[in-house]
Amino acid sequence: MSEFTRHDGKRRVVVTGGGMLTALGVDWQEALATLRSGKNCIQYIKDFDRLENMNTRLGCPYDRELNKYPRKKVRGMGRVALLAVEATDRALSMAGFTTGELEVADELHNGRTGIAYGSCMGSLESIEDMVSVIHGTDASKINSQTYIKCMPQTTVCNLSVLYAIRGRMITTNTACTSGSLAVGYAYEAIANGIQDIMIAGGAEEFNAPDAATFDAMGATAILNDTPHLEPKPFDKDRDGLVIGEGAGTLILEDMEHAVKRGARIYAEVAGFGTNADGVHITSPNSETQAVCMRLALENAGISADQIGYVNAHGTSTHHGDIAETAATYSVFNRAVPISSTKSYIGHTLGACGAVESWLSINMMNEGWFHPTLNLTNVDPECAPLDYITGSGREIDTEYVMNNNFAFGGINTSLVFKKFKA
Repeated sequence: MSEFTRHDGKRRVVVTGGGMLTALGVDWQEALATLRSGKNCIQYIKDFDRLENMNTRLGCPYDRELNKYPRKKVRGMGRVALLAVEATDRALSMAGFTTGELEVADELHNGRTGIAYGSCMGSLESIEDMVSVIHGTDASKINSQTYIKCMPQTTVCNLSVLYAIRGRMITTNTACTSGSLAVGYAYEAIANGIQDIMIAGGAEEFNAPDAATFDAMGATAILNDTPHLEPKPFDKDRDGLVIGEGAGTLILEDMEHAVKRGARIYAEVAGFGTNADGVHITSPNSETQAVCMRLALENAGISADQIGYVNAHGTSTHHGDIAETAATYSVFNRAVPISSTKSYIGHTLGACGAVESWLSINMMNEGWFHPTLNLTNVDPECAPLDYITGSGREIDTEYVMNNNFAFGGINTSLVFKKFKA
C-alpha cells in the first residue's frame, strides 16, 4: 500500500491552507492570543434595544472592515458571501494557490478542483427586499442581483464564479453543520478520487432575526449587563447561547498532489461521519450523535482511545449540552478532554464547523487547547468528561475530533490527524 493510500484503500486527504474571519482574529496567531487571554469577545448589541419581546441583547459580530474588492467582481454578493470570499482568499493564499487579487493558479480551473460551502441562509438585507414585494406595491428594490445575494447557495456559487472553479460544487445549507458538512463532503470527494483539491467551509452574517429565533425558543443568554460572563457551556447556571458571525475555509488536497507540489501540510483529514436523528427537528438526540462519532472513528480506522481532544459543539443550551456530553461519554467511556470555542465567540451558525475545525487543527499543532470560558460549576446532568478550564491545557496528541450538530437532526463528526513529514 502506498504512503498516499488510506487503510481502506482510498486516497489520503490533507489540509494545506485555512482562513477565518471571527472576533478572535483573522489568523492563528491573533486567535491564539485571544484564546490565551481568558476573555471572550461577546458584546452588548445596542441595535437589539429597538426590539420588544426579545430578551437577549448579546452578540458577537465580526467588527472589522471587510476587504474592498472590485465592485464588478462582488456585485452579486451580500455580506455572507463577502465573508466567505475573504476567508477563502486567505486560505488559498496560505495554500500557495493565489497569483494576484482574487486570482488563482491555472490548475484550479481544470475541473479537478471543487467547492463545498454553506450557510444557514443568504444575506438578510436582500431577503428583506424580496419580502417587500409581497407586502408592498413597489418592486423597485428588486434588481438583477437581489436573488443572487439572498439565495441559499450564494456562498458556493459566488466563490465558484469568482475563482472560475469548474469542478464539483456542493452546497451545504444545513444550519449549524453547514461548515463541517462541507469539510466532510469535500474530504470524501478527494478520498474517492473525484477531485484533487477542494475549497470547503461555511459563513454566516450577524443579524437580529437569528437572535430572535433562538430567543423565542428560550435558548439565548440573557445576562445582558455582563457580556463577558456569557455564554457558559456545560455550567449548571448556563442560560443559553449567543449569536456570532464569521467565516471559515479549509483547503483540502490529495496528499500525493500536495507533496509533489511541495505544499506545507497542516493536518490530515483522517475521518468523517454524518447521520440524521430522524426523531425531532430541533431537539438533539444523544444516541444518533454517538453513532455519528463512531462513524468518524471507524472511517479513520482508529479507536476512541487515540483521540486526545474533542472540540464540542457546546452551544450552552440546556438540552444540547446534556445530549452532547452523554453521547461523547458513551463513545469514549472516559473523561476525554473537551472544550467549547463558542464560549469565546458565540455560535457562528453556518460558519462554526469550519472555524472550529481550523482552530482544532492549529491547537493540535500548537500542543495547547483552549478552555471553556465561564465554566465554574459543571452541570451534574452533563456527563463526566474532562472539561478544560482555567488557562487551557497542554496536550500532545496525534488525533483530535470536532463535533457539530444542527437543527433538522443533522450530525457531523470530523477527525484530524497531526501530520508528520
